[in-house]
Parts: sequence; C-alpha cells; structure tokens
Amino acid sequence: DKLKDLLELLPEHDLPEDLKSKHCKRCVVVGSGGILHGSELGHILNQFDIVIRLNDAPVQGYTDHVGNKTTIRMTYPEGAPLSEHEYPPASLFVAVLFKSVDFNWLQAMVKNETL
Repeated sequence: DKLKDLLELLPEHDLPEDLKSKHCKRCVVVGSGGILHGSELGHILNQFDIVIRLNDAPVQGYTDHVGNKTTIRMTYPEGAPLSEHEYPPASLFVAVLFKSVDFNWLQAMVKNETL
C-alpha cells in the first residue's frame, strides 16, 4: 500500500528524448570501487554510447582514468548528491530503492519535506 501511494504521488515521465532515441549499441557500467584508478581508460570509456555510473564515485579529478561522460547515474538515496548543482543536466539520475527508509526518502523528496 505504501508503494502504491508513493507511486501515485510521482508525476509520470518518460525517458529524455536524447536517451530514448539512442539505440544503445555499446554500453558500459562503471562501478565505484576504485579499480580504474591508474588505468588511464577514460578516453575509451567516453567512446561508449551509454555510460552508466554506479553510486556517487567522483569523476572530476579522475577523468583520465574513469572518463567524464555520464548518461545514467544509479545510486541508493543515501548516495544521492545533496545539491541540485551536482546533477549533470545531460544525465539521468536513477534512485535505487531497496530499504523501507528509501521509500521514506522518496516520499520526502516528492512532498518537499524534511526527513
């Protein structure tokens, strides 16, 4: 019931046009474990059509190793950037809801409430 009520609060949205029109021929998922540090693979990662980044691992300052392209950023709510300026306008943020507190977070976000 809680999920149903929460879904009714959310506005209906589709994918952004630039994402919807991509045919996702080559995708890459970049984790946040630090394994790419020192790899100098950034230029190769930037060549993928879709770059999905997990959690809130930093890109700035590490672009030689992890690239700077982000199409989709997926994270749990506690990893969500706190400032609206930290959400790149050309990327899609996906909150991964897992725990009951995650649903409380989403409800507070939608209703502009303090958690």
